[in-house]
Amino acid sequence: MMRTATTIEASGAPWAETVDFVVEAERLGLDVCWVAEAWGSDAPSPLGYLAARTHRLLLGSGVVQVGTRSPALIAQTALTLQTMSEGRFLLGLGSSGPQVLEGLHGVSFAHPLGRMRETVEVVRRVMAGEKVRHDGRHVTLPLPGEARPMRVSVTADVRVPIHLATLSPKMLHLTGEVADGWLGTSFVPEGAATSLEPLAAGAAAAGRTLADLDLCQGAEVAFAWDEAELATMLDERRAGLAFSLGGMGSATRNFYHDAYARQGWREVAAEVRGLWQAGRREDAAAAVPREMVAATTLIGTEDGVRERLRAWRDAGITTVRLYPAGADLTARLETLARAIELVREVSR
Repeated sequence: MMRTATTIEASGAPWAETVDFVVEAERLGLDVCWVAEAWGSDAPSPLGYLAARTHRLLLGSGVVQVGTRSPALIAQTALTLQTMSEGRFLLGLGSSGPQVLEGLHGVSFAHPLGRMRETVEVVRRVMAGEKVRHDGRHVTLPLPGEARPMRVSVTADVRVPIHLATLSPKMLHLTGEVADGWLGTSFVPEGAATSLEPLAAGAAAAGRTLADLDLCQGAEVAFAWDEAELATMLDERRAGLAFSLGGMGSATRNFYHDAYARQGWREVAAEVRGLWQAGRREDAAAAVPREMVAATTLIGTEDGVRERLRAWRDAGITTVRLYPAGADLTARLETLARAIELVREVSR
């Protein structure tokens, strides 16, 4: 049975409306709510609030950006939220990108693979209640001098699952090796092997299989009445996909572009990126074909969305992260309810 999830953030819509959305989503049967961070609101603060307003829903950081906090602080935060939610917390970590880490936080983005590996190692030790010693390239605990190894006073809990948000082959391999789940994006089920193969290789290196990982993928979901309305909806999403292909990351490094290129859209991705970086934003959006929007989202007629969910299921996805479209709260919840029912139907 595929689980259902969504992602929210505390910035943007009025917070009270966002809380109403999450509370109602829980009532509708949603399984997981992830809270995003990026360059908006932080993730842990709203998670603490939502822990008090929900009862069954799993709550995850989607994602805490590695490098913006020490590994010990990440573990302290995870243990605190695990206590506040009475065991419902999922720790999602991501390496972010050079623009956010270096442009906003003043932290070097260099060596994200090694930094992620060491962070996960230290986080697990802290959450296990150990006095932490770590002599790595990116993390040294304790620092040389008078300090001694410490353990945190928060109640230890090794049950907190760690999900990694990764896109590149090496980071995917690491995810399969050390994580409990994968938070994916920029997903095309027909090209799933480009992600699942390195995930499986990493899992095998740790004596595991893909079945030991929660494979969580997300996309916007929206329902069209007919093919004419669907064409309009797909056209409206071209600009957003053009931004992912050309505007995310830095001028030389865009992991979203690379992920789409590996999944069968290399020529389109290169053209759109070139137009975007040349300042031709409208031309970049026009260069995104409707077929690509349809392939990378859950936008369609009800029959069409059902078929795409079957493709996700057959690709091995175990949790579907839904971004419901709608002009207001009521419309978004209606879309979410329809999508949850379709996921349940397809999973039977």
